[in-house]
Amino acid sequence: MTHPVAVKACLFDMDGLLINTEDIYTETLNETLAEFGKGPLTWDVKIKLQGLPGPEAGKRVIEHYKLPITLDEYDERNVALQSLKWGTCEFLPGALSLLKYLKLKNIPIALCTSSNKTKFRGKTSHLEEGFDLFDTIVTGDDPRIAKGRGKPFPDIWQLGLKELNEKFHTDIKPDECIVFEDGIPGVKSAKAFGAHVIWVPHPEAHAVLGDTEALLAGKGELLSSLEKLEMSKYGL
Repeated sequence: MTHPVAVKACLFDMDGLLINTEDIYTETLNETLAEFGKGPLTWDVKIKLQGLPGPEAGKRVIEHYKLPITLDEYDERNVALQSLKWGTCEFLPGALSLLKYLKLKNIPIALCTSSNKTKFRGKTSHLEEGFDLFDTIVTGDDPRIAKGRGKPFPDIWQLGLKELNEKFHTDIKPDECIVFEDGIPGVKSAKAFGAHVIWVPHPEAHAVLGDTEALLAGKGELLSSLEKLEMSKYGL
């Protein structure tokens, strides 16, 4: 079955979709939890953290594991551990070739990530070959996104599309876009935005995703990898 609307733009999440940072998050969080004799992080907990702005995810971890530290202390530990490992991030299967393909086809592409600017730079400065292809990049700490309006709210996608339309002097509508996501809050935000969703969860997340068809509600498809995307289905 082909997609009924011609796709005119593609908007991408980053962590766990384009690059393997979700594995690094798990690794470093486990090191923090082990310090307090807690953990390890399991996917039933992790699934609830994906796509959330850092402070929100941190609060949930502290509450769930009853950690005897403040959010600031938790952040400090995490930033220190993560910054040692960001340089080892790499593209997930199919990600780089998809970006290059869309660029070749002159399809406008935006990156809309919950990561703040500093983390974004840490994760991607050695992967410019892929990230330089984006027509616009919106990070989670963009002042135009109101506080508390991260995913599952649609604001970040609205901003990404607004920037694409301004850059290309177009009037592309949300239902003419594909949003690529890996996390449940991201899928919800993409649906609230009004786009078609390509959902590529972490291989280990499948057991805890629940009713994926109900979540997609006919507004997208679930793939095991970006390599499995059928371009022709979407007129790409």
